[in-house]
Amino acid sequence: MKLRRFPGVIAVATVILVLTTSLVAESQNPRKVIIDQDAAGPAGTDQQAILLLIQSPQTEVLGITVVTGDAWLTEEVAHTLRMLELIGRTDIPVLSGAEYPLVRTKDETEQWEERYGSVAWLGAWTPALYHAPRELGPMPEGKPTTKAADEDAAHFLLRMVRKYPHEVTIYEGGPLTNLALAISIDPEFASLAKELVFMGASLSPQTEDPEFTNTPRREFNLWFDPEAAHIVLRAPWKKIVCTPVDISVKTRMTNELIDKVKAGNTPSAQYIGKYAHLRGSYNYLWDELASAAWLDPSLITKKENRYVDVNLDRGPGYGDTLTWTDWDKPKREVQSVEVQFDLDTERFYKLFVDLLTAPTPQPGKSSTP
Repeated sequence: MKLRRFPGVIAVATVILVLTTSLVAESQNPRKVIIDQDAAGPAGTDQQAILLLIQSPQTEVLGITVVTGDAWLTEEVAHTLRMLELIGRTDIPVLSGAEYPLVRTKDETEQWEERYGSVAWLGAWTPALYHAPRELGPMPEGKPTTKAADEDAAHFLLRMVRKYPHEVTIYEGGPLTNLALAISIDPEFASLAKELVFMGASLSPQTEDPEFTNTPRREFNLWFDPEAAHIVLRAPWKKIVCTPVDISVKTRMTNELIDKVKAGNTPSAQYIGKYAHLRGSYNYLWDELASAAWLDPSLITKKENRYVDVNLDRGPGYGDTLTWTDWDKPKREVQSVEVQFDLDTERFYKLFVDLLTAPTPQPGKSSTP
């Protein structure tokens, strides 16, 4: 057969060759990522987001840096170490980061609440869940036998972006304190990273959740350490991608999803099946969506560029999200952020289940979910 007579065949063959070459290259050169997370556990949005990134055959997780947020640093580190033990990935280093925000304190926040009203979620400072910072709290999955690395989070972040310049994605699922410290130590940190992907910010979420009824611009990850968020969002990243409350509230963890994962027989599936549960009336897949959308950007069906910062005035809007478009942005330098607004929910849920029920990729090996 003379292929010159069939240009369509040649075109199709070319596309297949390009796609095959791309997939082979991706499997040979996984996407490097550092997970910075307020890693409360067991299971829950923080640990599940970490697991999605570990479970993907696309990724090379260089390390997990931990920051106080949803829980205290000490217990978050313990939950992360134990999760890695249970799935057989103790090769991934865990590094302790900031135990406190840069400026905000628990006592000052309580005084602020007396003046401006209560805050629905205070993370480690939530009264009903509060305990001393260095206590572990409940560990139903068992205490870890492994230890965190001796290096601190900020210096690890800096060392990795200098070792792999312009190759490392920084995934942020918690307050931005560790990243702000890294930038303060070395202002070139942001420009040496490939990109920043973070769950945070809130613009105008459409939800009946009372947490956002009167304070639609308040989102915990930015609010808990506003000064850190300001430093990070003003830094010269090559690209910033934001998964805000607006899109997160379009997702739900359900018993049906838990049961689908639980039906798997892999360590990650059994971990989720045993420890995941619904928490209250709203069970958004906050951090999991940020992870999944980085793994598969086609999950996002609507996105817009905005300029994003944080309100540092000490009044009622302290810690709230600030956003602008091109026509009204301030003259002071602000960074453009790709903000996600809508998604293909069913494809997201499928990816969630597929990854968490897949065999866990081992170092130097690939696995197909």
